[in-house]
Amino acid sequence: MADKVIPARTSEEGKQLAFPSLQNDLIIRAAKGLPTERVPIWIMRQAGRYLPEFKELRAENEFFRVCRTPDLACEVTLQPLRRFPLDAAIIFSDILVIPQAMGLEVLMVPGKGPTFPSPLNTPEDLSRMNLTPNVDETLGYVFDALYLTRHRLEGKVPLIGFSGAPWTLMAYMIEGGGSKTWSKAKTWLYKWPEASHKLLQATTDVIVEYLIKQVHAGAQLLQLFDTFAGELSEAVFNTFALPYILQIGERVKAVHPDIPFIVFPKGAHFAMAAFESSSFDAVSLDWTMDPRKVRQQLPSKTLQGNMDPCVLYAPQAVIEAEVERMLASFGTQKYIANLGHGLHPDHPVEHVGAFIAAVQAKSRQPL
Repeated sequence: MADKVIPARTSEEGKQLAFPSLQNDLIIRAAKGLPTERVPIWIMRQAGRYLPEFKELRAENEFFRVCRTPDLACEVTLQPLRRFPLDAAIIFSDILVIPQAMGLEVLMVPGKGPTFPSPLNTPEDLSRMNLTPNVDETLGYVFDALYLTRHRLEGKVPLIGFSGAPWTLMAYMIEGGGSKTWSKAKTWLYKWPEASHKLLQATTDVIVEYLIKQVHAGAQLLQLFDTFAGELSEAVFNTFALPYILQIGERVKAVHPDIPFIVFPKGAHFAMAAFESSSFDAVSLDWTMDPRKVRQQLPSKTLQGNMDPCVLYAPQAVIEAEVERMLASFGTQKYIANLGHGLHPDHPVEHVGAFIAAVQAKSRQPL
C-alpha cells in the first residue's frame, strides 16, 4: 500500500478505470452467495476512534476536514488494514455528507456528535435546501477518496462505499442531531406526510446518484445504513422507509448489477421478510436478531453481522466463545461476519484483533 503515481480520476461515467487486480475476493463471493473457504470479516467503524493513530490524526484535523481531504480519508481508511487482516476496507466518510450536499450545515461537535445548527422545523424549511444538488460538485471529494484508496489498496482487499438511508438522514435533518425519542422527526411523518415524502424522495434521488458514482470511482461493494429503522412502527416503516430503501436497491442495481449491495435496517425485525424479493444481495443484522429465524425469512440472501459490540470488552476467551456461537447461528456460507453495529471509541484494540482472528480461525473449511 505504498504511495505510487496514480493517474487522475476521470468523471466520465461508465468508463472502465484501470485498478490493481483484486487478490482477496472472499467478501464479494460471500455477498453473492458463492462458496467461500472461510467467513470474510469487516467491522463497521473499523476506521475510527478506538485506534491511537486515528486519534492522533484527528487531533490535528476537524472531522469533516478528514472526510473532505482525499489523502486524509484514504489514510484513515487504510489504518485498520495495517493492524488487522480484514477482508474489506470501507471508505472513511459519514452518512451526513448528503445533508451537507443538500445545503444544510452539519458540524461534528466534540462530546456531542453531529449537530445541525439550523435543522428543519417545518415544511417551509425545505425551501432552504437544494433538493437537486450537483452530486459531482458537492460530493466529488468522496469519489476522489474512493479512487485514491482503491489504488493505494493495491488490490489487497475490496473497497466498500456506503450511504445513509433516507429515513435516517431525514431524522437527523429534523432533530438537529441525536435524540432519545426522535419525536420531532416522527411528528413530520404524522403531521406533514406530503412534505415528508417530498424530502424522502429528494434524498433518495441524491443517494442513488451518489452510490452509482461511488462505484464509478472505485467502490466494489455498497452498504446502505438505515440506523433508525427500528424507531418506526411496522406500518410507518412500510410507508416512509421501506419504499425508498427498495427503490435505492432497484435503481443502483439496474446500473451496477454485479456490485454486491448490503442493506442494514437496524432494529427492524418486522421488515426482514420484505428483503427476500428485493434487489439487495445481503442483509445486515443487529445483535437483537436471531440469525436462524432470519435465514428462514431470507433463504436467498447472504446475511451479515451480528455480534453485540459490547462483547469486545470481555476477555479473549469470551470473545472466542461468542464467535463460535455466532458462527453456529449463521453457518459459514452466505455469511459475512461483523458486529451488530459499529465499534466504540473505547474498545481495546487487542480485543478487536481477537475478534477478527477468532472468526478467521474458527470458520475455515475446505471447499
